Amino acid sequence: MKILLAVDGSKYSLDAADCLIEHADWYREKPTVELLTVHLPVPKLPRMNLVVGKNQIERYYREEGEAMLAAVKKKLAAAGIRYNASILVGQIAETIVAHATKTRCDLIFIGTHGRTATGKLLLGSIATKVTHISSIPVLLVR
Repeated sequence: MKILLAVDGSKYSLDAADCLIEHADWYREKPTVELLTVHLPVPKLPRMNLVVGKNQIERYYREEGEAMLAAVKKKLAAAGIRYNASILVGQIAETIVAHATKTRCDLIFIGTHGRTATGKLLLGSIATKVTHISSIPVLLVR
């Protein structure tokens, strides 16, 4: 089984990783994990390229992404679960679903803040949006 684990460095994404590890024995073989973090694109401002270069922005994405992935990488390695880590840039929910589809994942694991319906309506939720746009099953960890 191939599982996409979307993380953002929060406690909620660490809980999702812990849940995946805790239930890895549910599958015949240990799952293979597509470990993913997604950045929203840096807004393009007029004449921004005069101040901030493309290499600086790419370094920012890489460094921030590695920081978001670090704790989960350690947990997966300690549990003996194979993973392929990726740092992508784009609209978060859409990028998660597109990557899961592209890499032929069987399941998307994602942590959620566990807000009420009203909270989701006011604040939005990446996890909720992923469940609405994905044709791949999504497991929300609260």
